[in-house]
Amino acid sequence: CSFLQVLEEELVSIENELQAVEMQIQELLDKQQELIHKKMVLKRLIKQSSEDSEAGGSKETETSVEAWNKKDFPWYEKIKTALQSKFKLQKFRSLQLETINAAMAGKDIFLVMPTGGGKSLCYQLPAVCTDGFTLVICPLISLMEDQLMVLEQLGISAALLNASSSKEHVKWVHAEMLKKNSQLKLIYVTPEKIAKSKMFMSKLEKAYQAGCLARVAVDEVHCCSQWGHDFRPDYKSLGILKRQFPNAPLIGLTATATNHVLKDAQKILCVKKCITFTASFNRPNLYYEVRHKPSNNEDFIEDIVKIINGRYKGLSGIVYCFSQKDSEQVTVSLQKLGIKAGTYHANMDAKYKTRVHKGWATNEIQVVVATVAFGMGIDKPDVRFVIHHTMSKSMENYYQESGRAGRDDQKADCILYYGFGDIFRISSMVVMENVGQEKLYDMVSYCQNMNKCRRVLIAHHFDEVWDSANCNRMCDNCCRENSFQKMDITGYCRDLIKILEQAENMSEKLTPLKLIDAWLGKGASKLRVAEVTPPKHTREELERMIAHLLLQQYLKEDFSFTAFATISYLKIGPKADLLKNEAHIITIQWTTNEKSIYRNKPSQSANLKGSGGNTQNISKKIQDSAVKKSQEHKRPNCGTNLKAKKLKLQAGGNEKTIVLD
Repeated sequence: CSFLQVLEEELVSIENELQAVEMQIQELLDKQQELIHKKMVLKRLIKQSSEDSEAGGSKETETSVEAWNKKDFPWYEKIKTALQSKFKLQKFRSLQLETINAAMAGKDIFLVMPTGGGKSLCYQLPAVCTDGFTLVICPLISLMEDQLMVLEQLGISAALLNASSSKEHVKWVHAEMLKKNSQLKLIYVTPEKIAKSKMFMSKLEKAYQAGCLARVAVDEVHCCSQWGHDFRPDYKSLGILKRQFPNAPLIGLTATATNHVLKDAQKILCVKKCITFTASFNRPNLYYEVRHKPSNNEDFIEDIVKIINGRYKGLSGIVYCFSQKDSEQVTVSLQKLGIKAGTYHANMDAKYKTRVHKGWATNEIQVVVATVAFGMGIDKPDVRFVIHHTMSKSMENYYQESGRAGRDDQKADCILYYGFGDIFRISSMVVMENVGQEKLYDMVSYCQNMNKCRRVLIAHHFDEVWDSANCNRMCDNCCRENSFQKMDITGYCRDLIKILEQAENMSEKLTPLKLIDAWLGKGASKLRVAEVTPPKHTREELERMIAHLLLQQYLKEDFSFTAFATISYLKIGPKADLLKNEAHIITIQWTTNEKSIYRNKPSQSANLKGSGGNTQNISKKIQDSAVKKSQEHKRPNCGTNLKAKKLKLQAGGNEKTIVLD
């Protein structure tokens, strides 16, 4: 009996050590992914630097930032005067001078600049300083209306052509397009106009032949690419512009595009060689925060009103909703509680939308409650808050929507309400999109993260390396005082798989709600599993675990299509087979008031039984070893002041800040 006890103790010791090794492996895998990302960024910049050197043997090649950051161009005094007298600005912002110089030189350009960085000036100012007109292609009417409203106030002649334009207005614009001395400097159209109006293309060709088409500006250029977050089929037809008018310079502008999307857009627009300027994605004046979405709608609305009537009383803001119905209901709820709010979505009457837009721009309306139809190109500088009633469907969408706050460089808040049910609501809407689900899960991962700097997460998504020490406590995760531990949820995962297996054997499908109910021992009795002990966690915590397992592919979504809806169910995911290995563990970052890194986890024997509630301490020696080794590889978090070597590399027009820890 004594010998058997020794063997059992040795077995437990080995199992505990295997758990510790598994944790260390996960830490190393995380570190590996981080290093691979940094390596890719550095290799790309080195390649661009090498190409520049081969092209000119000098730092200042045509594609470098330095080559265009000069004041000795013959047009400099002209653009400086226009900046101050026409646009009422005293100085250029980051990359504006470089882009405008390249535009004045007649170069094809792609500009990636954060929302609020001043992209519009990069084609508007050259338009004012050049003979002829600039053709501007924008995806949304609201974007063009906003631009025209600002240009009108500045005394700059611009016109918009769309389906509601009168015949007289269209005739006047067509005539002005052919006048070399015309005061009309900017003509705004949608991509549909290029794709479907033979009359307009005919007038454009005549203007080009007469030397009146100065340049083409394609705003929100990421819409060209099917890999972009807002792909629009009509943008694919814009390649005709470069083919038909090869000598007219083209500038493509976006706030949100990865390198993959940019290359795809260049190919679609038939731009063979261009200068690419990429500004940092960091907006230092924006505070990023993710809040749990209250399940009770009244509590939720009261929480939003408390924010608006508190720190933002009388100040402008936007509340983004996922659906048109949501935006209308939230508007009514806010109005009942005394908030001056207006609704904006695509299916509203055009005149009403314009009235809301202008009312908000002139501060008659405090809050616009809108869908994504409101926002591209919005140029109101004093937006103090952007609240997301529901998370965006992608990181690109979220970055662009939240970026409408704080364009005056003053502090502003970006608050996102994250609800478990919203994952599946949005997923059922984007399932037919090319990479819709993948992009949604990136957004969910951002919301789930409670310990990594929000800026690091955003920068990583856009192929930029960012040091969390530079966040300056401008995100919720950097301000957290509670510590985090790795919590073992292997037992819980096994329990969920048992529930799903039993349901599958009965030909039953489980929605996320039904799965949680069965886990808690509630709902239909036939869906419960006798040997699964209901977990002693809050529903919010259980939802967070399930979302984590979904992101890690231990669970997966399965969709059922009906005549009226798309329903999301949960099934066993591809990585669930890893649990056949008894040493395999699954962990999640968990907040705690304790200062230790790892919580005591369910023992391996408990995991084999299935219930995550049965726990047994890992031997202190093994746990200490795991902590020590994990600390050696632990990435700096937002509360840690680490000295970092910063290397600013500027190559191929891409301005990037690389941090080597």
